[in-house]
Amino acid sequence: MIFDAIQEWFQELLIDGIISNLTGMFDTLNTKVGEIAGEVGMTPSAWNSGIFNMVRSLSETVIVPIAGIVLTFVMCYELIQLIVEKNNLHDFDTWIFFKWIFKTFCAVLIVTNTWNIVMAVFDVAQNVVSQSAGVIISDAGIDISGVTADLEIQLADWSIGALLGLWFQSIFVGLCTQVLSICIFLVIYGRMIEVYLVTSIGPIPFATMANREWGNTGQNYLRSLLALGFQAFLIMICVGIYAVLVENISLSGDNISGAIWGCMGYTVLLCFTLFKTGSLAKSLFGAH
Repeated sequence: MIFDAIQEWFQELLIDGIISNLTGMFDTLNTKVGEIAGEVGMTPSAWNSGIFNMVRSLSETVIVPIAGIVLTFVMCYELIQLIVEKNNLHDFDTWIFFKWIFKTFCAVLIVTNTWNIVMAVFDVAQNVVSQSAGVIISDAGIDISGVTADLEIQLADWSIGALLGLWFQSIFVGLCTQVLSICIFLVIYGRMIEVYLVTSIGPIPFATMANREWGNTGQNYLRSLLALGFQAFLIMICVGIYAVLVENISLSGDNISGAIWGCMGYTVLLCFTLFKTGSLAKSLFGAH
């Protein structure tokens, strides 16, 4: 009788622990996944106005003067190239000076308006993300609370060994979901910090675009901007695929162990694809 009472007490303790672990297991993860669409759909100015103003001030007061020096060197080099190309002045044409003045005017215009050009790229990307949000399934949350009501009755018939195994699984998966939530946080916030870092230095690569030899630097920078902007669109697609996969998981009490491992597997897949969106976007736009 004493052994049966201890066994029953331990069984009830395990059942309560399993139910408790399952109840809030995916709450933090659901919150992070739900925030993805809102975070990546923001422009740099909307995401954090304090950081945005600081980066803009640094770009305009510190980087633009350096870009002016770079632009001066590039345009002097461009003038030398134009003159030398005319058969060492044997076939001299005054039109090259008008050509050089026009290119210099365009280069100065680009450098002085770098911030507007950069923000325009992210405004276009944000508009694409906003339109895609209406198509992609917005509910990507994992709701496991629906099975916990009947689960307690079903678990009462399980052996101590099976309950102990499920209890350890629920603890392990719960810890993994916390780690995965941090990974999602790193991807989303890391991308936005990268956006601010890239935009802050913009005038310098743009200062090289007027020259054929140095222009690859500015062109690659522009491709990097497009890659960063449309990375948000790829992230939205990842969340949409995740939502469809999670929606098809059968959270039945008969296979609760398989269900929670399936949810965690899809979440690991989501984190992996989120980390890959940056390199994928750069490869698509030819940035390096």
